[in-house]
Amino acid sequence: MAPAVKIPLRAVLFDWGDTLFHAPHAPEVIVSFARSSGVTVSDERARQMWDEIWTIGKTPEEIAKGRDLSPEAHRRVWMDLFARLDRVVPGVSRALYDRVMDPHSWVPYADTRATLEAVRARGLRVGVVSNVPADLRPVFAKHGLDRLVDSYTHSFEVGAEKPSPAIFLAAAKSLGVKPSETLMVGDHAVDRGAESAGMRAFILPTEFDGDVRGLDRVLVLLPS
Repeated sequence: MAPAVKIPLRAVLFDWGDTLFHAPHAPEVIVSFARSSGVTVSDERARQMWDEIWTIGKTPEEIAKGRDLSPEAHRRVWMDLFARLDRVVPGVSRALYDRVMDPHSWVPYADTRATLEAVRARGLRVGVVSNVPADLRPVFAKHGLDRLVDSYTHSFEVGAEKPSPAIFLAAAKSLGVKPSETLMVGDHAVDRGAESAGMRAFILPTEFDGDVRGLDRVLVLLPS
């Protein structure tokens, strides 16, 4: 039997949240809002509260609610989830949504720029594909990263969310490449939906050092 032919990569797709960018200040929002409301919440407790609610937000049950198909759905679903913390700090749900869920408040990981530059330097096209209810172009431009991205594929524009193959196929089309020539990089199981679209997928480790995401792991998968 002849060995399988491995099709060369021509493009890399990256997830946005918790892959290229992160929200660094959510526990601070909880502590600050609690203090202004006359409630004492320690930094450790605030971190625990945020980690618990963020973990729930990544469960299949929450993702299946279609929150990233429109701004209205996004606010409704996340506010319902954040409301669980109102039992500890009344009203904190609104502060969390307004101050943390705004994409403009998110920042790139320390190794995001270098990784995108390295991918482009190898002659590959770069796309961002995200379950998100807002246009990410201004967010990348704010940090001077827009020149490193060739296309953006947003769930609210496509009308499909990861892990649906439809959003990955739309991303490949936007880059002018075949799915078989594409690698998807993300942080969550939904990003493996790219495999159903005929792509390769790489899921970043959940544990990493500070704000260095470990994106250099992607480079060893690419042609030199």
